[in-house]
Amino acid sequence: MNTTVCFNPLRSLRTALKAALLATLLAAVPAFAADDKTFDQESVLKDATEFFGSSTEGLAKVIEKAFKDHGRPVGYIKGEEASGALTVGLRYGDGVLTLKGGASRKVFWQGPSIGFDVGANASKVFTLVYNMSSTQQIFKRYPSVDGSLYYVGGAGINYQQRGKVVLAPIRLGVGLRAGASVGYLNYTAEKTLNPF
Repeated sequence: MNTTVCFNPLRSLRTALKAALLATLLAAVPAFAADDKTFDQESVLKDATEFFGSSTEGLAKVIEKAFKDHGRPVGYIKGEEASGALTVGLRYGDGVLTLKGGASRKVFWQGPSIGFDVGANASKVFTLVYNMSSTQQIFKRYPSVDGSLYYVGGAGINYQQRGKVVLAPIRLGVGLRAGASVGYLNYTAEKTLNPF
């Protein structure tokens, strides 16, 4: 028996298009899933502007820098803090940690610093949170180098990292504090006066 195979270019084109469409859809699924677990830049800027009560060019620029450096955050902390230093410094704050999935909880932070640092300030803090899957992961000590501050038009940001978790506090406040220091912030579930 003799069999003849006929090449059909239209059928081959349809098969190739279906395969390409399927590959595109499958590649898009992880991107959509990531979007469900992270905040976009526009919504972060909107939330931060509402929290601080005003929008400044500096706020938009520091948020843009955080997105450029670390991408989309999985959550944020809205809070307030006070700090002071005369070579040795202390910082105390509290706020609410909110993750994109809806989990939230009250957090407190406190910590010492040492360096060429003088002054005092009180500020509102909007901290972007990266690479955290549960609110329990916040309760650790995070090293901080305040001399690495990126500051534009009244808004400042620096980064704190422990393992994969990165915190990016954005501060707007009153007071005068100048210099550079190193230290850490200890995030806790309970308020404490002990900075260590």
